[in-house]
Amino acid sequence: MIEGKKLFITGGAGFIGTSLIKRLIVDNEIIVYDNLSRNALKDSGLWSHPNLRVVQGDILDYELLKASIPKDVNFILHMAAIAGIDTVIKDPVKTMEVNMIGTYHVLKALRELKLLDKVERFINFSTSEVFGITAFRVDEKAPTNLQPVGEARWTYSVSKLAGEHLTYSYYKQYGLRAVTIRPFNVYGPGQVGEGAIHHFVVRAIKNEPLIIHGDGDQIRSWCYIDDMVEGILLCLEKEEAIGEVFNIGNPKGTITILGLAEKVIQLAGSSSQIVHVPKTYVDVELRIPNIEKAKTLLGFEPKVDLNEGIKRTIEWYRNKMGVKS
Repeated sequence: MIEGKKLFITGGAGFIGTSLIKRLIVDNEIIVYDNLSRNALKDSGLWSHPNLRVVQGDILDYELLKASIPKDVNFILHMAAIAGIDTVIKDPVKTMEVNMIGTYHVLKALRELKLLDKVERFINFSTSEVFGITAFRVDEKAPTNLQPVGEARWTYSVSKLAGEHLTYSYYKQYGLRAVTIRPFNVYGPGQVGEGAIHHFVVRAIKNEPLIIHGDGDQIRSWCYIDDMVEGILLCLEKEEAIGEVFNIGNPKGTITILGLAEKVIQLAGSSSQIVHVPKTYVDVELRIPNIEKAKTLLGFEPKVDLNEGIKRTIEWYRNKMGVKS
């Protein structure tokens, strides 16, 4: 149980950050550092909570970032990043800058503030994209994959992988109590950005066409947001997490993108049609995590199956959009 702690969360106004804050805000003080480009926090009902302080700032603004970190902080969660395939392809330079230099900035600030041995836990958020195009039941010891230079998509994975190496180096060299999390396709109520379930659900509720790039035979494992938050909390609480990398996902939520679209339409009672459009980018064809390490060291066990998670997500968006079932 995390109580009476002070947390500093970069990118904390995003989907995962907001969901985590909901769980912790009553018993803890939370400072969010975010440029608010993807702001799930504003509609969460938490914006004016007395235990929350939001600093609007860019992760590349080192002086503001450093000045915003409290000297008595207990937990640092570094979530700020450029993500989403469309955004990454449009701006690969910004992707590399934010994800690599941003991670360096947070760690450098902790070193200059002399907080490396005081912070109880530093959580670095990486990505399942580090496993490349084909990732079948990959565990944390599986080789990470550096794809060919020249394809913008891989700027995201290589920038995140660099952040993993830097974080681990701070653990080994300076004793920072660091953990890296690799999320696998998280979805659920409150999502902002480019997630497939988010788009499918919103369009299905409106009875609009669901757009699939290519044949839809890409395979993903989907993890409901509540399970993701449980995984984060375990990484904050368990001493066994320090110095480790964890896959956090749900292998039981595995389905093709076409099957996912069909499932969303069926569960929403929608009249939406599925429309296939050409795939104009390199894609990950198969991504299924092995989560045995998280189960063994943390006691992590995803509980929400795909049908239940999608139903909850549909209901949340219906209420938000004022659409009756």
